[in-house]
Amino acid sequence: MKVLFATCESLPAGDGDDDALIDALADVGVDASWAAWGTPVVADLVVLRSTWDYTGRLPEFLAWCDAEPALVNPAPVVRWNTDKTYLVDLARHGVPVVPTAVAGPGFTDWPDGEFVVKPTVGAGSRGALRVAAGDHATAAAHLDALGVPALVQPYQSHVDSVGETALVFLGGQYSHAFTKAAMLVPEAEHDPSGLFVRERLSGAAPSPAQRRVAEDVVDAAAGLTGLRRADLLYARVDLIPGPDRAPLLLELELVEPSLGFRQTDAAAPFRFASAVRAALAAR
Repeated sequence: MKVLFATCESLPAGDGDDDALIDALADVGVDASWAAWGTPVVADLVVLRSTWDYTGRLPEFLAWCDAEPALVNPAPVVRWNTDKTYLVDLARHGVPVVPTAVAGPGFTDWPDGEFVVKPTVGAGSRGALRVAAGDHATAAAHLDALGVPALVQPYQSHVDSVGETALVFLGGQYSHAFTKAAMLVPEAEHDPSGLFVRERLSGAAPSPAQRRVAEDVVDAAAGLTGLRRADLLYARVDLIPGPDRAPLLLELELVEPSLGFRQTDAAAPFRFASAVRAALAAR
């Protein structure tokens, strides 16, 4: 059995977070290797990993995904999840989401207090701007400069002290969690590749409230995409505390997220390998 990890040309073997997966897969009889997306593929399964340049080549990327029947997560999920307006879908489905408006030219319904403007298609915090309360001119200029639809969200200030909690699901089952320090801060630095903001990560033990919300998010995403939970090889649910400190969904990552294998227990790569074996058996 052969599995291909899809990446981008700038990161020919990913960013290091997935290094343990190659040996974990080999232990269960799966040969895994890396290749940049868009190249010809001969594999039993194509696993999207660090394809972080897709935002500038989205039509090409989606066409490539559509042409790969062995892709996981599958192409319809990719098409839905690469556009962050999926947050509106999830909110309508009853998921507690950071309040989200979709902004285009002439948008004026800015939130009170600090807020964030970020493109609806983006990765690695590129194009995201934290805006001071009342500074609508800066927000409007940024929106115009983006030249694409954007999300406008009230900034959740508790994230500055506690960060985000990312809960990882493999094959639809909860695996592990890690925390990410706040990204939209002055000291944030970009990786040398320029594809993402460096993340300050550490392991985490999510609260029962966070677990419940994350489970609800995965259930809702499966329902909205017409899949079973088990059909999602991986999902990363990023939660932050709202004004009352109850968990809110910031993002659901189903396309190419870092999964925090370096921040969790040594058995996590083997759980990933088992999920891959299950995906191969289901084909």
